[in-house]
Amino acid sequence: MIPIHENLSGRVAVITGGSGVLCSQMARELARHGVKVAVLNRTAEKGQEVVDSISKSGGTALSIAADVLDRNSLENAKKEILDRYGRVDILINGAGGNHPDAITDAETYEEHTTGTSFFKLDETGFSQVFASNFTGSFLSSQVFGSSLLKAPAPVILNISSMSAYAPMTKVPAYSAAKASINNFTMWLAVHFAEAGLRVNAIAPGFFLTTQNRDLLLKEDGSYTERSAKILNGTPMKRFGKPEDLLGTVLWLADESYSGFVTGVTVPVDGGFMAYSGV
Repeated sequence: MIPIHENLSGRVAVITGGSGVLCSQMARELARHGVKVAVLNRTAEKGQEVVDSISKSGGTALSIAADVLDRNSLENAKKEILDRYGRVDILINGAGGNHPDAITDAETYEEHTTGTSFFKLDETGFSQVFASNFTGSFLSSQVFGSSLLKAPAPVILNISSMSAYAPMTKVPAYSAAKASINNFTMWLAVHFAEAGLRVNAIAPGFFLTTQNRDLLLKEDGSYTERSAKILNGTPMKRFGKPEDLLGTVLWLADESYSGFVTGVTVPVDGGFMAYSGV
């Protein structure tokens, strides 16, 4: 178990998409270190499940229904958080994911394909994926940024992906959106450096989540061909577990460990990005 970061006790973290497989683990871990957590989701019920588990463990948390693409929704959430906790110290932009309408069936172009080709991708689906990953991070940073600047050691953590560095086949919208997250992280870090707001990102490798389960597992639970490619390209030869991200989250959130770190995207990928395949 990770040693407690006493420095984080009493701080307030806002986590968008906080009921997701990865972000819910971040929420629970931050709460274990004494952080008061606000879990933001489009539906408060999903967030409440995370909050209940935190409360049972003795932590402090709040579930709020909020849409990261709706500024008024975010402003209302901020008001509720400030009314309850009085401050915001950490923002984790975890909302995002993919959508079936923005995924091609084949990895490469096939002239006579019967499935979804690049030319059949739905514009609405493509735009939705880009918006939920990038625009949602932009709006959340903008809405909570003014409160973060009042904190002694404020932090924004964005969630990137391996696909930001070299785009994965089948998911052009997701890949483009995550690449924009890396660039935006650097831009924000420079913009707010002198104001004391540090901005970094985490790029998870391949983790089994609700969004990618159908791409990585067959109905019987065995690995798909795509999974085999991923594991062959991952020197550690396994998928990541949510707890694999937690040490990096705590390191970047705690300025006593990472006070001179800003504008970076940290891969947590089992060596995937370092491996050339040879």
